[in-house]
Amino acid sequence: MNAEKYLTVPRLARIPWLIHGFGTKDWRLRDFRSRPEWRKFKMFWLDQVHSHEMHFIDALPDRRRKGDALATRLPGIFLIIKTADCLPLFLVDESRRVVAAVHSGWRGTQKRIAEHAVRELQAHYGCQPSSLLAALGPCIGPECYEVGEDVRREFGAAGLPLDMLRPHPELREKYFLDLVSANRRQLESQGLKEKNIFTAEICTHCDSRLLSYRRDPNKTARLFNFIGVKPQHSTL
Repeated sequence: MNAEKYLTVPRLARIPWLIHGFGTKDWRLRDFRSRPEWRKFKMFWLDQVHSHEMHFIDALPDRRRKGDALATRLPGIFLIIKTADCLPLFLVDESRRVVAAVHSGWRGTQKRIAEHAVRELQAHYGCQPSSLLAALGPCIGPECYEVGEDVRREFGAAGLPLDMLRPHPELREKYFLDLVSANRRQLESQGLKEKNIFTAEICTHCDSRLLSYRRDPNKTARLFNFIGVKPQHSTL
């Protein structure tokens, strides 16, 4: 990770045609225009609804859509996921020049959005899971993400392993959810290699550089996480 207004994953940063970043609280929409080489990029984000719905951007969209995952191989588009404790997840097919951005909170995790995204990339673009790279960005950590019995019940009904929910040491029917491990497990279940999954290991609730809904529920600002394909022949 770097110390700029957004954080990057070294493995993804080595891909010459790729731009990505997990935004800090200091990274704003106007900053996308602060770099001359990015000014021609179009920005696209969803009305996020905690679903497992994925949209493929194969042509410039004429309207915003509802859902929680985006994918494209079109150059010159930033796929943007907004978070303030939920997990931002990027998927990259290095050989096919395909990128995806996923928003996964506890509801998305319960709906297996990470699994769904991998299957959809395989069906739509022919991406092989064993070749995919995944980057799991900053989110609320397993020592801070307290959830109730309702969440545990939903996970059980979905057939998800309950060991991702650690019982609270002091409060009955309260648990700590490990979002990163739960989504990593879903990726691995679809055939991603362990060595190709990279995690930020940064808690939004604890890190003052980031925004946290749990820490500051009255603040409406969100972190902007972005990924895109550079135009061919670009010198970016």
